[in-house]
Amino acid sequence: MPVQMTLNKGTVPVRIWTDDIAHDALQQLQNLSRLPIIHHHVAAMPDVHYGTGATVGAVIPTRSAIIPAAVGVDIGCGMNAVRLSLKAHELPDTLARVRSAIEKAVPVGFEQHARTKVKGSAHARRARKMNDRLDAIVTRHPGIMKMQRRFNDTWMCQLGTLGGGNHFIELCIDESDGVWIMLHSGSRGIGNVIGRYFIAAAQKDMRRHQVHLPDRDLAYFSEGSDLFDDYVDAVDWAQDYAMDNRRMLLELVVEAIRPFLPRFSLEAEAINCHHNYVAREHHFGADVYVTRKGAIRAGLDEMGIIPGSMGTRSYIVRGLGNAESLCSCSHGAGRRMSRGHAKRHFSARDIEAQTAGVECRKDRGIIDEIPGAYKDIDQVMAHQTDLVEVVHTLKQVLCVKG
Repeated sequence: MPVQMTLNKGTVPVRIWTDDIAHDALQQLQNLSRLPIIHHHVAAMPDVHYGTGATVGAVIPTRSAIIPAAVGVDIGCGMNAVRLSLKAHELPDTLARVRSAIEKAVPVGFEQHARTKVKGSAHARRARKMNDRLDAIVTRHPGIMKMQRRFNDTWMCQLGTLGGGNHFIELCIDESDGVWIMLHSGSRGIGNVIGRYFIAAAQKDMRRHQVHLPDRDLAYFSEGSDLFDDYVDAVDWAQDYAMDNRRMLLELVVEAIRPFLPRFSLEAEAINCHHNYVAREHHFGADVYVTRKGAIRAGLDEMGIIPGSMGTRSYIVRGLGNAESLCSCSHGAGRRMSRGHAKRHFSARDIEAQTAGVECRKDRGIIDEIPGAYKDIDQVMAHQTDLVEVVHTLKQVLCVKG
C-alpha cells in the first residue's frame, strides 16, 4: 500500500512517499522547504536518502530559479533498457564470456576509449555534432576547461563509457522469460566538471548578494541573470550528452554480445530516461523548473525504469501521472548505508552470497554496491503503487560494474 506523510516545518510542505527515512534526509528536506523559491511543495520518493547537495529522491519545483547542487554533478544520469527477441533458455549455461565481451567493448571506471581509435572515427563525428554548443559554453566560462585536463579529447573519448560507482550494465530476464539489456550511466567527467563549476559559481553569487541559506549547497541562480541562462545552456548540453552516452553504450553492448548468443533483434524502442536532471514543466497552476535528484518522471502512460540493487529485481513501469508527486516516482531502491559503512560492514563472502546466480564481479572492490547496502526494492515499489504500475519485472543474471 502507498505510504505518504507530510512534513510541515518550512515555507511549503514536504510530501514523503515512505515511512523509512533517516533523520539527516528529513533535515535536508526541511532545509529545501524553507527556500523562498520553492513552488507549492517538495515531493520525496520512497527511495529517499541523504545526498550531497540535496536529498536523493527529492522532486523540487522552483519558481524562476534553479539549484545547481540539487541537480548534482552526474547531470543527466539515468537508465536505458531494451528487450531482445531472445528467451532465457536460449542463453548459454555460463555467461562469463558474455560479461568478458561487454567489459572488453565498454570502458568502465576511469577508463575511456583510446584517442587513437576515436580520432577520425564515426564516434568522433558523432561527438562533434555536440561540439559547437559546448564551445559556446566554454567560451563564456573558460574555467570549465581548466577543470578538465585534456578537455577537448576527454569528453569525446568518454562518450560511450560506463563510469564507476553505482553505474552498471545488466542482462535481465522478465516474467515471461524475455531477455533485456539494462544499463545505468550519465554525463561522465564533463558533466561532473560542469556541475562542480556552476555549484561553486552559485555559492559565490549567494555570498556576493548576502543571501542567507539554511545550507550553502542550496545556492541558486535566479532567472534573468547571465549565470542562470548559462547554467541552463550547460545543463541542457550535459543532459543531451548523457542521453547519447547511454544510446552509444547500448549499441556497444548489443554488438559485443552478438557473437556469443543466438541471432536476435531488438523488440522495441529503448526506454531512455534521466533521473538526475532539471526540466521546465507546469504544476499546480504555474510554469516551474522541476529538479529530480534521484527520481524519474512518471507522467500518465510515460514509461520508466526503476532498478533494484545487484542480485535483486528491477522494474519497467508506466506512470500514473500523480499530481501530488509532481508526476514522479523513485529512481531505484535507494541507499540504506553509506559506501564507507558498507565496506566496513560486509565482506567478499557476503557479496558472493547476495549475488548468487548473477554473473558479476564478486570481489571487495564492489562491496559498496552490495544489495545489503540498499533498501528493499519490493518495499519501495509497494510504497508507490499510486505513482506507477509495473509493466515488467526483471531479474538480473549478468552485471558489469565500473
